Amino acid sequence: MIRGILKSVMPVQIGAKTHSFSEPTGLLSDCHRRIEMFLGSLQQIAALLDSPLEANARAALDASLRYFREAAPKHTADEEESLFRRLRNVNHPGVEAAIKTLDPLEKEHQRADALHNEVDQLGRKCLGGATLSPEDVQRFRKSVTELAAIYQEHIRIEDEVVFPVAGKLLPASDKAAIAEEMSRRRKP
Repeated sequence: MIRGILKSVMPVQIGAKTHSFSEPTGLLSDCHRRIEMFLGSLQQIAALLDSPLEANARAALDASLRYFREAAPKHTADEEESLFRRLRNVNHPGVEAAIKTLDPLEKEHQRADALHNEVDQLGRKCLGGATLSPEDVQRFRKSVTELAAIYQEHIRIEDEVVFPVAGKLLPASDKAAIAEEMSRRRKP
């Protein structure tokens, strides 16, 4: 179990296909793989919270919390402010099914944000040296379980419905603008 946690703090798997900003929907999908990886770490850590965490589990918890606190909001902005906004402006019958998913996806972003705040608060408490009460452990586990359920379908819809449509139907100028906005969000 602990080795799996250590492995999961690696930001990118060696040999894994990654995209550049020139392929914004591919890059967004790559972000989904990181979300799944860090969420998997949180799920593993949730199972260990009944006793003090070992150093590698603490490092994995810290990395996962930091990812969801710092990188995940940029990913959400990439989708909502850059991609979804432009998809809503495409006048093509092939985009209608994808557009119908956007409002529910945005609501899921809001629910996930609230759950991430709960996990972050409890995780930081744990990292700060406090022992989580049994109630806090249950809240952490419940929030992580709910996040996993949300992300599973959410990511599937984006990867299988929204991103392919965007890749095919958005004009090159929109894709370039999305890529620029994504890049700008990541500049220090």
